[in-house]
Amino acid sequence: MKVAILGAGNIGFASAAWLASTGHTPILWSPHAENLAPLRARQHRLSFTGIIQGECKLESENDIAVAVRHAEVVLLCVPGYGHRSVIDALVPHIKNGQPIIINSACSLSALYLSRQLAERRVSAPIITWGTTVLTARRQVNGYEVAIMAARKFVHVATLPMQENERAIALCSALFGHRFRAQTNVLATSLININPIAHLGLALCNVTRIERHESWPQYHYLTPGVANLITSLEKERQTLAQRFGLTIHSIEAHFQQSFDLPESELADIAEELHRRRGGPAGPTTLDTRFILEDTPYGLVFAEAMAKKVGLALPQHTSVINVVAAIWGRDFRRDNTILPMLELEKMPLRDLQHCLSVGYHSNDMKATTS
Repeated sequence: MKVAILGAGNIGFASAAWLASTGHTPILWSPHAENLAPLRARQHRLSFTGIIQGECKLESENDIAVAVRHAEVVLLCVPGYGHRSVIDALVPHIKNGQPIIINSACSLSALYLSRQLAERRVSAPIITWGTTVLTARRQVNGYEVAIMAARKFVHVATLPMQENERAIALCSALFGHRFRAQTNVLATSLININPIAHLGLALCNVTRIERHESWPQYHYLTPGVANLITSLEKERQTLAQRFGLTIHSIEAHFQQSFDLPESELADIAEELHRRRGGPAGPTTLDTRFILEDTPYGLVFAEAMAKKVGLALPQHTSVINVVAAIWGRDFRRDNTILPMLELEKMPLRDLQHCLSVGYHSNDMKATTS
């Protein structure tokens, strides 16, 4: 299949390598054209190491319209803070029935995409993943990616949910049989454990980050750090339950992703460090661990909790603490939440919209 990959970072490169190595045709586009310059200087040859190894020749485009024009699937691979701008660039070029995979779900950006498409009277399945299939790191040379792991299980929810079975079949054709159905797109937005894990690691190791130290993440996910993350995990589970959702625990995430027997988070981290030694933690305050995961994960969870009258005191506390350390108001940094206007939507309508999206006729959640 021809797959337009929007984003040329860790996951964009890893996805391109995986797809090319399995006989598909990826086309890379980046909102930052300079990210593709090193690849183009090598005649579009991308090298990949890790669980798969080799080299592939890719296509790339500067114009998003050209990138998606003949694509059978569009794969969105940008951080949360890039979702809105890339969606805005993408929407004018999507055709009826052209599937869009959000890799991975973030702050209900799928609802924003659904509404934008509905305004154009375009109907396309929007497929959300609870996490990325691959864990990877793009190398500094700009033409190589290290692919560390392929997760055994990835949860999927689609707008509309009646398309979810077909969506899972499509995802399996691209990335193998590892996909499981989830309840709705809120579940896939909440299921990602990165916000609470990254917050705990970054907050508790902030002086290492500021001093530009080299520190392996799992080694420094100590019992005390695990206690903080676990307290956030309890609130995440409570929020999911309030919306009638069942999501796996952070411990189950690591067990399923890396085939681990340990049941306690600190023990899991210790075993991962023994096996893998890394990955390295961030070495600058300009890190996605906070700049993405706080506004698009923790702040998002806080907003959803407010919708159902639920307090998340640990979330609120750590958001305030990292805001003080980083010197910025992370509650203002989420560019998706204001566009969703959740405060104006009755809870019943929101629940319905989470399964069916927006209707192109009247721009309200469908009630059929």
